[in-house]
Amino acid sequence: MRLTAHTDYALRILLHAALLAQKNPQGLLSIAEVAQAHAISRNHAMKVVNLLANAGLLETVRGRGGGFGLGQPADSIRLGDVVRLTEPCLAPADCANCLLRSTCGLTAILGDAMDAFLARLDARTLADAAATSRLPMLPA
Repeated sequence: MRLTAHTDYALRILLHAALLAQKNPQGLLSIAEVAQAHAISRNHAMKVVNLLANAGLLETVRGRGGGFGLGQPADSIRLGDVVRLTEPCLAPADCANCLLRSTCGLTAILGDAMDAFLARLDARTLADAAATSRLPMLPA
């Protein structure tokens, strides 16, 4: 399973926010800050932050001195939920357009594999990822 860049950015931004929250629970990140730190365009970072904020995973503060931080505790954010939110399609193959679709033995096998992948992600939280991560720009 290869995740889209959109999901990659969402996971990075959430992890960055979680690591900041460990050091400074009231701290906020800016779009410019995460875009630069992760070599993401500001436009992409803004779209991802907006999506995550609309889902309640991030909380945004407008105005001077504003920014964003986690919208809920890192231990309540399941990685599988983030992937489901950000991936446009979780089908492992294009079975709908396949000549063999009505008699193919791979469809169920690939479906089981996707279910197992998501189950592993559902078993882990953002806090699990943050526990073994460290961003270079945050002091140890």
